[in-house]
Amino acid sequence: MALWVAEDREMLTRVHVYNLDGAKIVVGANTIVEVSHAKVNVPRLRWVLSRVRVEPVTESAATAAANLLKKAGLHGHKYAIDATVAEMALRQTGPVAMLTSDVDDMRRLCGDRVHLIPV
Repeated sequence: MALWVAEDREMLTRVHVYNLDGAKIVVGANTIVEVSHAKVNVPRLRWVLSRVRVEPVTESAATAAANLLKKAGLHGHKYAIDATVAEMALRQTGPVAMLTSDVDDMRRLCGDRVHLIPV
């Protein structure tokens, strides 16, 4: 999402193609926190958010994410957001693809149930 907000050309092209294909773009609510910083273009962030479905991180989602971490042998704040993103992806109706800069950790969390696309 950070690349989309930053108007990275490759990401803009990908999103355009996904939209043409009728793909639904879904992000976890805490991804908003992850991409926010002092220099983020807030109007652009709002615009991007208006084009996606934002999934909440509920207590049951957090518990499921914690279980994913445990199964993968991971723990701590370094993996917390990754785990909630993985949990959210696993909850979606398939087929599911995830754009990620952290393929290794996401593979450990999602297994082969989510197609991972490195960015």
